[in-house]
Amino acid sequence: MRHRPYAWRGAIRVWIQKGELMKIVVIGGSGLIGSKVVKDLRARGHDVLAASPGSGVDTMTGKGLREALEGARVVVDVANSPSFEDNAVLEFFETSGRNLFAAEKAAGVAHHVALSVVGTDRLAQSGYFRGKIAQEKLIRESDVPYTIVQSTQFFEFLGGIAKASANEGAVHLSGAYIQPISSDDVARAVAEHAVSVPLNGVVEIAGPEKSRLSDLMQRYFVAIGDARKVVADDDALYFGAQLAADTLLPGAMAHLGGIGFDAWFKQSQSQSRTRAAH
Repeated sequence: MRHRPYAWRGAIRVWIQKGELMKIVVIGGSGLIGSKVVKDLRARGHDVLAASPGSGVDTMTGKGLREALEGARVVVDVANSPSFEDNAVLEFFETSGRNLFAAEKAAGVAHHVALSVVGTDRLAQSGYFRGKIAQEKLIRESDVPYTIVQSTQFFEFLGGIAKASANEGAVHLSGAYIQPISSDDVARAVAEHAVSVPLNGVVEIAGPEKSRLSDLMQRYFVAIGDARKVVADDDALYFGAQLAADTLLPGAMAHLGGIGFDAWFKQSQSQSRTRAAH
């Protein structure tokens, strides 16, 4: 069977056989996105290791990392910092990234896929996004073929945004536009790129509907029965960053998921009832 080149990256020449089943390591494989990526890739027939500190793989200390990556062709990194404190976030992404790429090079990994955030380079006022900027820089300079999947905000994180923006019984949010996406659509896109040719660049993914952040939160509050008031305030910061109208929006070439707010909320409620029943 003929082989085709994945990509050239520095001195690394990478090949893949069409339809080849591979060992794929998912860093952060027990989290919201990671667990869904693992399920998707296993359904495709790949040998998938869900790596996390709970499974004995710690990218911060390097514990278990080299053993986990032995024989791996692809590494998918969807891990997130356990702390949103500025210095802790930066330390997490820089230390984890360095340890991960050292282990990937030793193992001969052919493709590194990382989940990042649409608009990261426009959000440097935020300590969290400075950490993501540092992560992306390490990826580009790693000499491992890569794909960075930048996603818009997840519907599942609306509650976290509300918590971070609460002020005296109300929630103050920018009227900037947002195009949120479901975690199912994110996981599907990440899994698809994990078995595809490395782009050595960035691809953006987003949900199908655009709305103002303050309007979306009001819609979410109505759906969950939260009586708090949402205050549209263009001076309100988004995790420490000032937003322009389009800061959180993807470009024209973004790949759009198919799940909008109503479908996501209906599905999430159904899943909550199922978990409660068990």
